[in-house]
Amino acid sequence: MEGLTYKDSGVDIDAGNESVRLIKNFVRSTYRPEVLGDIGGFGGLFALKKYDEPILVSGTDGVGTKLKIAFRLNRHDTIGQDAVAMCVNDILVSGAEPLFFLDYLAVGKLNPLQVAEIVKGVAAACKESGCALIGGETAEMSGFYPAGEYDIAGFAVGVVEKKSLITSARVKVGDILIGLPSSGLHSNGFSLVRKIVFERMNFTGDEKFSDEKTLGEELLTPTRLYPKSVLPLIKKFGEKIHGLIHVTGGGFYDNIPRALPEGLGVTIDADTWSVPKIFKCLQEWGNVPRREMFRTFNCGIGMILIVDAEISNDLTDETFYKIGRVVEGGGVEILGGELND
Repeated sequence: MEGLTYKDSGVDIDAGNESVRLIKNFVRSTYRPEVLGDIGGFGGLFALKKYDEPILVSGTDGVGTKLKIAFRLNRHDTIGQDAVAMCVNDILVSGAEPLFFLDYLAVGKLNPLQVAEIVKGVAAACKESGCALIGGETAEMSGFYPAGEYDIAGFAVGVVEKKSLITSARVKVGDILIGLPSSGLHSNGFSLVRKIVFERMNFTGDEKFSDEKTLGEELLTPTRLYPKSVLPLIKKFGEKIHGLIHVTGGGFYDNIPRALPEGLGVTIDADTWSVPKIFKCLQEWGNVPRREMFRTFNCGIGMILIVDAEISNDLTDETFYKIGRVVEGGGVEILGGELND
């Protein structure tokens, strides 16, 4: 009887080692001075600097069914940023500076070049966010995922001084909501996106969407990373920043109330920003109700700051929109805008 090996069952240890070799330089490029050790250990080591009262903030997430677009188009260079962004943007909401990130990549058949492409995107996003990629796991799961397909998730850990922790405690009536533009769909609502684009409209993704992008490229636009935009504002304005909202699954209607104390709501003026073309197309192609659009997608606003009214005119370093204000009563009211009723 012929002897069987692990490789005969579909798991190639040599391919795993080759993947590690290909990604080493990407990972090292993200290291901060606090990182101890090197890639290849059983745990990532990170030495905290001196803080008075450090609060560690952690967040975990994945990319979701946006991965199906990447498989369909065989493009994997943007997905890593999505994985990082969904985590670092979440912990940013507490005022935390991202310190380090770990990823988990599960594949059906390990392709070292594909893994390298994905992790290169993870590493670039970590560098952009100021956090170190100090570890991860690549699991080859033969028979679990079809060849060429995978899942990726990760988690980030950040730190904030206790006195600077952002909660809903300072939010008050009259505070102004400042919207930061999204880069596109980010990583939410793709079950609906795929149903509209590939089932109802029978598109392939190769259709021309703009002068620069095909439809598929537009759908794969990676989630914007907000730490470099928001952390300097927190440092500059301190307690005048009363709240932060990452507009993810649940859109405006479900995410904004998470940053508000009981008894307060917001009024949003959707005429204050231009809704990107992709959202208008999806609404038209899918005949999606207006409320459903604002509950499923970011509609062009990926992060919201709740600020004291006295500094609302001082946010001038990049594109910001005054999109609304905090009012008495609960709920989210969205008025006007370019999406259809």
